[in-house]
Amino acid sequence: MKPLFPFSAIVGQDEMRQALLVAAVDPLIGGVLVLGDRGTGKSTAIRALAALLPPMRAVAGCPYNCASEATCSANHGACRSGEVGDGGGMRVEDRPVPVVDLPLGATEDRIVGALDLERALTRGEKVFEPGLLARANRGFLYIDEVNLLEDHLVDLLLDVAASGENVVEREGLSVRHPARFVLVGSGNPEEGDLRPQLLDRFGLSVEVTTPGDIATRVDVVKRRDAFERDPDAFVAGWRDKDATIRDTIVAARARIQSMEVGDDILERVAALCIALGTDGLRGELTLLRAARALAAIDGAGEVRDAHVRQAAPLALRHRLRRNPLDDAGSTVRVERAVQELYSPRLERVAG
Repeated sequence: MKPLFPFSAIVGQDEMRQALLVAAVDPLIGGVLVLGDRGTGKSTAIRALAALLPPMRAVAGCPYNCASEATCSANHGACRSGEVGDGGGMRVEDRPVPVVDLPLGATEDRIVGALDLERALTRGEKVFEPGLLARANRGFLYIDEVNLLEDHLVDLLLDVAASGENVVEREGLSVRHPARFVLVGSGNPEEGDLRPQLLDRFGLSVEVTTPGDIATRVDVVKRRDAFERDPDAFVAGWRDKDATIRDTIVAARARIQSMEVGDDILERVAALCIALGTDGLRGELTLLRAARALAAIDGAGEVRDAHVRQAAPLALRHRLRRNPLDDAGSTVRVERAVQELYSPRLERVAG
């Protein structure tokens, strides 16, 4: 297997790396949307993070990445009929967290799965051939140029992302299987906007730009060149730092279950969303989850104002309505609202 560029070796793009770590700690946060220039390390960071994560336990041979024999047998006819395992019962194995690419030209059958034509023609059997959503279960589904995705595929992904389940009713087949994944999309805003329904479904949003200073650009080029000349040696040199990040993720996942959130924090989260005019309550829920994940990553015992302020641009910048009277960017508007909300409080504390 070809070595992947280490996550800890990525230069700059701190906000993107932070958002991916938050999604890794709390996969239910709704995924990450990364918008910005080409060649800024978007796909590199996503694949590097998946390779960094601890391996997951899954039933050997299960195409849906089921975690145990009980869930495997309950969910899938293929597992019940003995196609999974070695004939002596199901065996659980460690396997890497999957990162599945959804190409723009993929058909609906390729994504959701379809009838296995070879077995249908040669044996006369109606057998379901799992698609990309099955492979992505419990992992990452990565869509490059997500803003160019066809509308009917957007609708399909919205349904699956909302339910966590893929349902296929076609060609005499009736199949449903779990499809819970971290949805990661990337794209260039200059090539088109995302549909509001899909934009709102992403939990976090990140804006990336090409580095503007010489030192950072030189560092990026040097590290990438060193990796391409000797990938194994380069990966070995960053193994300890990657291991430290992995340990942080594991510890944060355990800590987040007991993380305390005070009513005063919830009130400020709601006040911030009201000030920004976000629709619905998904903004509050996502901001709360992101702040809690950041607190867990920091090793804190409770969510603090600093975590809310840090998470606000990630969770809210893509949920703002267009304001014809305010030509400031969404990030500026979020930061301004955060400053207005917290400044009076800081003044009271200081006084």
